[in-house]
Amino acid sequence: MENFLAPLKNAWKIPDLKKKLLITFLLLVVYRVGVYIPVPGLSASVLASMAQNQSGLFGFLNIIGGGAFENASIFTMSITPYINASIIMQLLTIAIPALERLQKEGEEGRKKLAQWVRYGTVILGFLQATFTYIGFRGAIVKPSVLSYLTITFALTAGTAFIMWLGEQINEYGIGNGISLIIFVNIISRGPQAASTLYGIVKAYSLDNKLAIGILIVAAIIVVFVAVVMFVIWVTQAERRIPVQYAKRVVGRKMYGGQSTHIPLKVNVSGVIPIIFAMSFLAFLPTLIGLVAPNTTSKFLLWIANFHQHWLYMVVYALLILFFTFFYTIMVFNPVELANNIKKNGGFIPGIRPGKPTADYISKVLNRITWFGAFFLAIVAVLPILLGFVSGLRNVWFGGTSVLIMVGVALDTMKAVESQLMMRHYKGFLE
Repeated sequence: MENFLAPLKNAWKIPDLKKKLLITFLLLVVYRVGVYIPVPGLSASVLASMAQNQSGLFGFLNIIGGGAFENASIFTMSITPYINASIIMQLLTIAIPALERLQKEGEEGRKKLAQWVRYGTVILGFLQATFTYIGFRGAIVKPSVLSYLTITFALTAGTAFIMWLGEQINEYGIGNGISLIIFVNIISRGPQAASTLYGIVKAYSLDNKLAIGILIVAAIIVVFVAVVMFVIWVTQAERRIPVQYAKRVVGRKMYGGQSTHIPLKVNVSGVIPIIFAMSFLAFLPTLIGLVAPNTTSKFLLWIANFHQHWLYMVVYALLILFFTFFYTIMVFNPVELANNIKKNGGFIPGIRPGKPTADYISKVLNRITWFGAFFLAIVAVLPILLGFVSGLRNVWFGGTSVLIMVGVALDTMKAVESQLMMRHYKGFLE
């Protein structure tokens, strides 16, 4: 324990790092205060009932928003418009050569792309706020033109303010601001999860089955710890492809001759395939809940309650596998990487430069992508399976939550560690 706290003590001794930590903490506190500021004319009780189903889209929004959805807060939409705008811009950068060139121009090009992401966030935020007003008609206290303007502008401004907070953390604090906001939101649901676990023990104790209740809670905690450890192990894992650079003489100097490697992450796509799969499966049930909440059609009711069927886990896992490969193909170009290696006079030992190198990298990438895809599917489905077995359907530690928590925690620790190593202190990840 003392070895773990030592980096924190060392970080607190450094004035500028201490300032960064304090700014980050204060900005996160500002965000958490905003979670409890309500939007005028929007009923919190109605949104809270929508968020009860943790397997649906509303439950996901409520988790990453730290309860802002059920509080009908100005932060109800959380940072999802910014995430969507960032993903759209990333995909457009791959599809449109002009945007790809702009990204490669350096800092100025990235700043321009970031500015477009901000504009896209506001536009998507307003569209999502309009959808919220139209779709959640039961949550509107007094529908009118004034209430429409008030609610949509308040929700859009809330999203823009979250984006601004994240950028301030990036510039003046430490770590990734948007990721830290989502991380704090997920952690804030911890007390509610503890209360739920206590409720399980209490319910079984009333039926004189206290031992069974304790066993179920213990199993949930053990699975949670095991999932976290598994996620940390895979998140840190990478496949290293060795690269050798040939020696060349320029004038009187000799360049090259060194050996290095290409690190290929096992989980290249991160949490994005789970978000895509969840959004895809939640679209129709969410649409039915908004358009036909009182339907008596057996087919529509089956779709609306599809998340309670065992088949949901199978479809969910298959979609994660698909989106993992889809996203990896979109963001990783083995041909471009092979050409860059060749231009710099490098080669993979035993592999000819050019197309054979690209084929080899693709072969390795496909193998580790299969492992990464199954890893994401297991992490996403395991809490749902535990819910079916235990009868606890609202499992707090979904795959998305665990991946975000672990990823953000590791990235923040690395950011603090880099600051400490610059000053010759030992960090977290020795």
